[in-house]
Amino acid sequence: MFTYSTYTFTTYYMQQRTTILLDDEVRAAARELAHRYGCSTSEAIRRSVLRHREAVMGVSHERRKERVQALHRLFRLFEGHDAKDEIRRLKEQDEGF
Repeated sequence: MFTYSTYTFTTYYMQQRTTILLDDEVRAAARELAHRYGCSTSEAIRRSVLRHREAVMGVSHERRKERVQALHRLFRLFEGHDAKDEIRRLKEQDEGF
């Protein structure tokens, strides 16, 4: 079985790494986003880049397919449910509180 040495592991991931310099305003914004997302600053930057790409270039074909599949699953889950009846029932339950 092939195992990675620390050197091989580090070398591989260092080739994938990008270093950027942030000014104070951008660093503060990245930290705010990280706090809001509950993640590291680098993860907040990664998410921001992906979301900006989607805003500029549109959602990828794969992502669009995932969203359509999720929507179809929701349609199947709620098939046969009467929304008006459900809202009426919930309002009746709330009257007791």
